[in-house]
Amino acid sequence: MTATLSTQHLSERHLSWQEATWKVYVQLRDRYENSQTSRVKLFFHNGSLLVDDMGWEGINHSVIRELLLLLIGFWIAQNPQENISFMGGCLLEKEEADAASPDLVFYVGADRPQWEEGESRKIDLNRWRSPALVGEISDTPLASELDEKKQLYAALGISEYWVIDVRGGQVFFFQLNEQSQYYEVESSSVLPGLATVLLEQALSKIGSTTTNMDVALWFQQQISQVSTDA
Repeated sequence: MTATLSTQHLSERHLSWQEATWKVYVQLRDRYENSQTSRVKLFFHNGSLLVDDMGWEGINHSVIRELLLLLIGFWIAQNPQENISFMGGCLLEKEEADAASPDLVFYVGADRPQWEEGESRKIDLNRWRSPALVGEISDTPLASELDEKKQLYAALGISEYWVIDVRGGQVFFFQLNEQSQYYEVESSSVLPGLATVLLEQALSKIGSTTTNMDVALWFQQQISQVSTDA
């Protein structure tokens, strides 16, 4: 039986989706927004809430997240693309409906969200358009990333969704179709030409004596060679 989350349980850590109201989500969001000590990721969809009171980021998660930003930076340097912004860690919110805290958030285009003094720190998707791409870096089992979170990001109309499996060294790209459903693809449309296999090759090189910077430099050499050969 699924438990219902109430205001009496806001201080607990909930690593599975639980029934909750939007009011409960807002109370929890506001509590953490005003906190100087807690680090939390919140997700809300279809009357269910996921709370990841993650505390300090794990080593593997941090290493892979920073690696991905390096790889994408090198890719864009080799394949220039204007007006792309990284906003990982932001809270996306469509009031009374959905909320998410992806690890990776990419906006493409000049009309990206802008913060003004006095505003809440969230990205209000009733005011701003949805990002072009979001991603989740998972060092835990992938059930939520491939089910509830995928449904959530589809509902938000995000055209591309990535899942990075830290344990398995796998990369999944999903693109949104006209029926607002994700289907798996092997190459990105937001970053044209970037393939899952290349990112998986990079992930496979992380080891006890190989840093994420070492891997990023290897990646840079690979894509530079491809460009030279072409």
